[in-house]
Amino acid sequence: MNDSNTSPPRADLESSALCSETQPDVSEAWALIREEAARVRAREERLTLLIDDVFLTRDSLASSVAARLSRKLAREDLGADEISSLLQEIFQAHPALIASMTSDLIAINDRDPACLSLMHPLLHYKGFMAISTYRVSHQLWTNGRRDLAFYFQSLSSEIFGVDIHPAARLGCGIFLDHATSLVIGETSIVEDHVSILHEVTLGGTGKSSGERHPIVRSGVMIGAGSKILGRVEIGQGAKIGAGSVVLDDVAPHKTVAGVPAIVVGTSPSENPASAMDQSLYCSGI
Repeated sequence: MNDSNTSPPRADLESSALCSETQPDVSEAWALIREEAARVRAREERLTLLIDDVFLTRDSLASSVAARLSRKLAREDLGADEISSLLQEIFQAHPALIASMTSDLIAINDRDPACLSLMHPLLHYKGFMAISTYRVSHQLWTNGRRDLAFYFQSLSSEIFGVDIHPAARLGCGIFLDHATSLVIGETSIVEDHVSILHEVTLGGTGKSSGERHPIVRSGVMIGAGSKILGRVEIGQGAKIGAGSVVLDDVAPHKTVAGVPAIVVGTSPSENPASAMDQSLYCSGI
C-alpha cells in the first residue's frame, strides 16, 4: 500500500533497536502500585489475601510480577512455587525485563480509559499477563532454553488465548487490548509503542522457513480482527482498520482498511497507538 510501485528501503531491519528509549522509573511505578494496592485492600476485605500476596508482602515489582504470573501459570507439572522461583531468577539476571513490563503497564494505563491505575493491569488484564509471559519465554529462547520457552508459550496460548512465538521480537510500551485470539509468528518484529487489539494475526506466508512474518514500526495501531500476512512492513504511525487483511506494505502514517486492505486516508495523529482512535478518515489519501 505504498504511494508508488516501489517499496521503501528496509535498512537495518534485523538490527532495529527495540526498547531503545529511556527506560521508565521502575521504583516510582512500584511505589504507586503499592499505594493503590493498600487502598484496594482497605475497601475490599475479600481481596485481602490476594493483595497481600501479590503486592503488600513483596519488596519489588519483579517479585510482584513473579507472584501474579506464577498464580496464573501454575499447573500440576510445574507448580506456582517452582514458576515463581524461576521467574525471580530470570528477573534478577535480566532486570531490563521488568523495565519493559513497566513500560507496558504505563502504556495500558495511558491508553485504556477503563484502566483504573498501574496496579489494575497487573492484577486483572490478561493482555499484560500474556505479554509478560512472552517476555519471559523470549528471554529463555535467547538463553538457549528453547524447550522451556515453548512450554511458556503453550501456557500463554492455553490460559490467555494469546499465542506469541518466543522468537518474535517485541519492543516496549506494547498494549494488547483484550488480547483474545492474538497470534504473532516466529519472525515478527514489533517496535515500541504499538497498540494491538483482539483477534489480530501477524502471520506468515506459508514458507517453511525464513523471514515470513510482518514488521510493525513504532506508533502503529492495529484494529480488532486484522490479519497482516507475510514479510510486509507497517510504517511508523500507520493505522490498520478493524477486520482488514493486509498483504502489502503500508506507508508511514497511512490508514488502511478492507479485504484486501487499501489506503483510505492519512492518520491525523502522529501516534495512533497512543490516540487509540479507530475511526477511518477517508480524505487526504
